[in-house]
Amino acid sequence: MSNPVPAQGAQQQTSVNNYDFPIITPLKPSRSEIEGDQAGTNDAHVFEQCSEPNDPAALCASPPTLQSNPPPAPTRYEPELDAPDSGDEEPATATCFERSTSPATAFQRNKGAEYHKVGEEGVAKMHRFSVYETASKFYLVGADVLDRKFRILKIDRIADSKDLSVAEDEIVYTRKEMNQLLNAVDDGNKASGGLTLRCSVWGLLGFIRFTGAYYMLVITKRSQVAVIGGHYIYQIDGTELISLTALNASRLKAERLPEEARFVSTLSNLDLSRSFYFSYSYDITRSLQLNLIQARAALDQGTPRKGPDYHTGIFVWNQHLLGPASNALRNTYDWCLPVIHGFVEQTNVSVHARLISITVIARRSRCFAGARFLKRGTNDSGFVANDVETEQIVSEAMTTSFHAPGPQLFGNPTLTSYVQHRGSIPLHWTQDNSGVSPKPDIELNLVDPFFSAAALHFDNLFERYGAPIHILNLVKSRERTPRESILLNEYTNAVTYLNQSLPEGKKIVYKAWDMSRASKSRDQDVIGTLETIAKGIVSGTGFFRNGNGLHWASRTQNGVARTNCIDCLDRTNAAQFVIGKCALGHQLLALGIIPEEMIEFDTDLVTVLSHMYHAHGDMIAVQYGGSQLVNTVATYRKVNQWSSHSRDMVESFKRYYNNSFLDRQRQEAYNLFLGNYIYNQGQPMLWDLATDYYLHHADPRAWSRRTRKNYIQWYNRAYLQERHMPHGLYPVDALAGRPLAFFDDYWSEYYRPNSLSTFMKLLSYKANSLRKYPLRKEIQDGTAETIASQIRPRPFQAPQEKEAPKKELTLAQPSATATLGGVRDLPLNDELLLKVPLPERFHFPPLQQRQRAEASEAIINGPPGSTTLLNPEKGPKDKSAVTQWTLNQFVANSLNPFVIESEADEYLRYINHPSNLPLVTSSEDSPNPKSDLQDYIRSNSPDTITHMQSTEDDIADFIEFMSVGEDPLTVTEADTSKKRYKAYRQWLKGKSLFKQQRVDA
Repeated sequence: MSNPVPAQGAQQQTSVNNYDFPIITPLKPSRSEIEGDQAGTNDAHVFEQCSEPNDPAALCASPPTLQSNPPPAPTRYEPELDAPDSGDEEPATATCFERSTSPATAFQRNKGAEYHKVGEEGVAKMHRFSVYETASKFYLVGADVLDRKFRILKIDRIADSKDLSVAEDEIVYTRKEMNQLLNAVDDGNKASGGLTLRCSVWGLLGFIRFTGAYYMLVITKRSQVAVIGGHYIYQIDGTELISLTALNASRLKAERLPEEARFVSTLSNLDLSRSFYFSYSYDITRSLQLNLIQARAALDQGTPRKGPDYHTGIFVWNQHLLGPASNALRNTYDWCLPVIHGFVEQTNVSVHARLISITVIARRSRCFAGARFLKRGTNDSGFVANDVETEQIVSEAMTTSFHAPGPQLFGNPTLTSYVQHRGSIPLHWTQDNSGVSPKPDIELNLVDPFFSAAALHFDNLFERYGAPIHILNLVKSRERTPRESILLNEYTNAVTYLNQSLPEGKKIVYKAWDMSRASKSRDQDVIGTLETIAKGIVSGTGFFRNGNGLHWASRTQNGVARTNCIDCLDRTNAAQFVIGKCALGHQLLALGIIPEEMIEFDTDLVTVLSHMYHAHGDMIAVQYGGSQLVNTVATYRKVNQWSSHSRDMVESFKRYYNNSFLDRQRQEAYNLFLGNYIYNQGQPMLWDLATDYYLHHADPRAWSRRTRKNYIQWYNRAYLQERHMPHGLYPVDALAGRPLAFFDDYWSEYYRPNSLSTFMKLLSYKANSLRKYPLRKEIQDGTAETIASQIRPRPFQAPQEKEAPKKELTLAQPSATATLGGVRDLPLNDELLLKVPLPERFHFPPLQQRQRAEASEAIINGPPGSTTLLNPEKGPKDKSAVTQWTLNQFVANSLNPFVIESEADEYLRYINHPSNLPLVTSSEDSPNPKSDLQDYIRSNSPDTITHMQSTEDDIADFIEFMSVGEDPLTVTEADTSKKRYKAYRQWLKGKSLFKQQRVDA
């Protein structure tokens, strides 16, 4: 922000030791402040300007500036240094504005003083606030990111008032001026207690009123979660509701006290310290593509960039609280912060030695928001339940900002994004969960032949994302009792009817697939089918890629993928992950990081993305269903372990319990915070309403006055036009010559000049969250990079040491020598197992030798925390346990095989035996096959051969044995006397065919 030239006599510039600094005269408080705010003026400026700039008495309020004194260094906010290895760059809790004691000398007027005001030169965006209070007012002191410029906001404490009295001072003060200003207020309110510090906060969410006075909702704790283009995104970790009632006034009427307390208690059921996010300088309520298009369009037109209209944003969850502030303040968003409800996570991944930042942002719509069974389908305005926009931003960390060198404003070519949408089926349907059934029946409450609500819904999607819209409907198609299939048929009819009027190329692309049935089938690949569908969707919608139109062409996303199941939780999240994985391949290809758009599942990069979408799905499921995901991506990939079944059962029970007992309280908190219910005298209380139907639907009496849309021309043709990136990269006309900070002041917020910090506290350093994902050890240690195209191996993972050791059997030998399986005794140690001589083809590399040594040590000594199998120091207990191996030892032995010395010797003899046989045999005589018979005959004497004669009985038996009948398998009665049938005769008598022998015990 450029400093204006001071008027003559306003400030005196004194040069001391080559430093130029102003001597500012003290200020005098206004008459209302001196009298303790009794006058009750509503002037915008808290203090009057001083007069008589050259009055010597004016300098008595502060110490004189001496020639030998260096200029005072600006006091800066320093981060906490007590925990250098943890926390953010700034602490979670804001520190207060440090002011000194009030000076005793009276102030003098100085009417010639001139101060810098908020104007077209740039708005002093406040990043930290201190809340001071007096008996009748609150003072909100805001400081910029560098803690050098300050502004003040005055809020009246008026009890039981329907109006909010806020005075905004547009003067930007220095630290010294603000200190004098607060001291003057303190002096003017000494009689009523003076000025005291109430709290220090990070931001103001707005103002809300129940039955009486207003409340101010402030952010007390925050944490950094992401950075986009040099702009930080914070998560709200703590809030405080401050009542604006006066200390000395009557609180509320006695009959309203119980109702007021119950409203405050109802609002506390909404946990604002969980999954709510904000940013000081980046519009997180809109996608990256929309933000950059608006910025480039402003450059083309040569006009300053207009601030976003948060009142029309469906993702601004504190829109109801911003309403009173917008009516009372000129620069509302200098003080108040719009917040989103959803999910934000960011991680940095190294892909082929190039650092990639992946950010997943989910924005939940505030329209028709609520709990699972209480908000189904759509309302009559076309807003659906569980409407969530998911944006996947992939960028390369070459440059921090949105700008390219030149500078080419908002022309950084390393930014890509892809947007998806999930939402309930846009029909009028409900489920009554008043019973005990975990899956209540589905009822179609209204059958509209023209599908007016669905037409309004898709027209809104055309306005937000363009055309075409790709619908992926994952509800069940076959059921014993029709439930989801009822909606399937009606939804199909609605899309068919609406497509009749849309022009070619802009029609809704509809795909229905029973994912639940496919996951239960053994012959269907759920993820493979989703990948095929995802390729067609991403090709049809495209994705956003920033560029300058010269060296890097810009691309825009036209259309959106709309995914739904019955709850838009488990099946929807798995499908969105597959679509996001396909889009990630296109984004990395556009950045020139990978050669093709296909990324395999078993890669570390996809593992990181799956964990991010798993956390994304868990958060969305908790917000809508009350529990985390029941079925994850691993469930549909059919690779989840048996331990996940117990987790699924627990999450199912949590979801059933929350839907049955806690959803109504949560719905009341939603209706109160979002402004769906506003207290009016004579109207029933929020907790007395039998249903909140009329809080989310239009009054039927107003239907007759509403302009009815054309049933055929149900869409706006302007929304179907293709989005293009404007070509403006340089400021023109009135914007020419402006500094970069005028368009995007990211430098001070991201780099924090003159601020002390450590690497461990920088978000860019901590965002490397690979350590929390179960990847390879080399990547967790940072010694290897994540490769997108290489399939990650799945090594054996030993059990963690934190697990309790199992009771295992201990078998010890009296000496260090063991006998295994009858092999000769030998000592079992590492040296023996590594020195066993093996053939050359069985020699292991050094790494495998080390693994063999570790395996042998694990087998001998056992795993850490367990007893050993062979321990010479302990006596034997049970020798039969030598063959019993624990599971860990068995797996280690299988993965790291080795042999002992005796086995190696035996193997060597086996493979060397053929080498000892002669390959060629020589003999004087030719080989004779009858040589063995001849040798046998020659070994007998001639007399023995001569006396070899056969008896008549032998000849008769031989003849009988050789005579075979015509049917040899048939035994006649005449054959029973033959010897060959002796056993047969025994069998006929009932005896066994085999001789039984007595078995000795």
